[in-house]
Amino acid sequence: MLAFIIKKLLYSVLIIFGVMTIIFFIMNLLPDPARMMQGQRADLSTQAAIRSELGLDKPVVARYFDFMGNAFTGNLGRSYTTNLPVLESILERFKATALLAFSAMIIATILGIAIGILSAVKSYSLIDNLSLVFAMFGISVPSFVMGLLFIIVFGSWLEILPISGYVDNGIEYLILPMVTLALRPISIIARVTRSSMLDVLSADYVRTAKAKGATQRTVIFRHALRNALNPVVTTVSAWLASLLAGAFFIEYIFNWPGMGWMAVEAIPRSDFPTIQGVVIFAAVLFVVINFLVDIVYAWLDPKVKLA
Repeated sequence: MLAFIIKKLLYSVLIIFGVMTIIFFIMNLLPDPARMMQGQRADLSTQAAIRSELGLDKPVVARYFDFMGNAFTGNLGRSYTTNLPVLESILERFKATALLAFSAMIIATILGIAIGILSAVKSYSLIDNLSLVFAMFGISVPSFVMGLLFIIVFGSWLEILPISGYVDNGIEYLILPMVTLALRPISIIARVTRSSMLDVLSADYVRTAKAKGATQRTVIFRHALRNALNPVVTTVSAWLASLLAGAFFIEYIFNWPGMGWMAVEAIPRSDFPTIQGVVIFAAVLFVVINFLVDIVYAWLDPKVKLA
């Protein structure tokens, strides 16, 4: 078990190292921030002073090692627009992102598993076909498109839900962004649950339970669902990491004050440290969650370690 943990930990560190390296060099391909911070009235002497203050006058290799050393100690630099530490700003905004992501994931898990069970029990029926259409729709339509549709229908036409704002103004402000973010994971969890349930329902021990007179409810929830949850849990954990790390456009569309909204706002302002910091924070978050899930699976199922 220890060797497995060490191996996964090394993989995780290498992934984070690779992401940080890539984002650093991508940021260095963008226009000179000293010039962009001044705008159209830029002059060379002021640009040189700004570049010196930001450390941009150093060679790329020196800046790279400075950046990596600072990043691994939690120093992601300061925002060009607010002059606040980037990590401090991200952690402040992450509370809103976490609220939105966890709420969406709870809804997606409950509805996805329920739809998947119903589809498996009523396989190849009208209900199953309708759930397939719903799943294909949820998977195919981009989340930001669904967000705009929800805004038009529920905010503009019906005027029953607010289209922007945060929960400090009322819990109803959470509904539209939460449902928009949950739609795709609902679809995928439903299909994974259906597929896993169909495999388990055809197993010998399930047929034996039916032959012994077990009720359909007992067969579904005690025998089938418990043994069909492994791939479902994997899907849920992966999507939780994805939602925590990637709710950027949904937050921006609904004016939700999370770290994704902060990153999108930083782009037109050429606030490179903020963009860079959010990407790194999201990558670390994604890797850490998947690392923890791998450890839990290895503890629950020794076959994972052998694989």
